[in-house]
Amino acid sequence: MNVHKMNGEKTENQDSYKSLLLLDEIAKGEPLSQRDISKKLNIALGLVNSYIKNLVSKGYITIATIPAKRYAYYLTPKGFSEKTRLTYQLLQDYTTIFKEARRDFRKLFHDLSAAGAKKIVFAGVDEVAEIAYLSLQEVDIELGGAFDDTKQGTTFFKTVVMPFHAIQQQEYDGVVLSTFLRRKEVYQRLLENHVAEEKILAIYDVQQ
Repeated sequence: MNVHKMNGEKTENQDSYKSLLLLDEIAKGEPLSQRDISKKLNIALGLVNSYIKNLVSKGYITIATIPAKRYAYYLTPKGFSEKTRLTYQLLQDYTTIFKEARRDFRKLFHDLSAAGAKKIVFAGVDEVAEIAYLSLQEVDIELGGAFDDTKQGTTFFKTVVMPFHAIQQQEYDGVVLSTFLRRKEVYQRLLENHVAEEKILAIYDVQQ
C-alpha cells in the first residue's frame, strides 16, 4: 500500500522550547557542566554552548566558576521573568498544536482505513502519540507497535515501547510519525533503520 505523507503547515519555535529547558534546568541551582546539561536535556553539546552564550548575552543567566572545572549557572530576575513568559507562550502554542493534531490524525487514520490499512506502528512516544492513539480508536486499524529509543521498555497504552532498530523486524502498512518536537530526529532514525520513505506517515512537515 502506498500512502503519501501528509504535511501540515504547523509552526514551532524550537529555540524558545530549548531555551525554556535550559532555564528550567538552571533554575534548579545544581552545579553543572555544559556536558551535564547536554546529557540531561538530550541537546547537542555545541548547541548547549550556543544557547548559554545567548542567554548570558540577554542577561537571563550569570555564570560563576567553581572547582573541578564546573560552573554554577544562576537565573537573574530577568531570567525568571523570561522563563515564565516562555512557559505561557509555549502552553498557548501547544494547545493549538494539539487541537490541530487531533483533527489531522483523525483524517490520516480515516484515509488509511479507506485505503485498506490494517496495521500501523508509531514512531516517537510523547503527548502527541497519545493524541494519535485516541484518534486511532475511531477506525479498525491495529497498533502493531511503538518505537522510541528514549522510551524503550516503558508501556504505551499496554504496548511495550521498543528501540527503533526493532522496527526492522516489524510488519506494518505504515509508520506514523507520532511526535512533534522530535519529528526531524525520529524521521532520520527511521530512515537509518531502513524504513522506506513512502511508508512514513506524518501530519507535520519534517523539514521545519
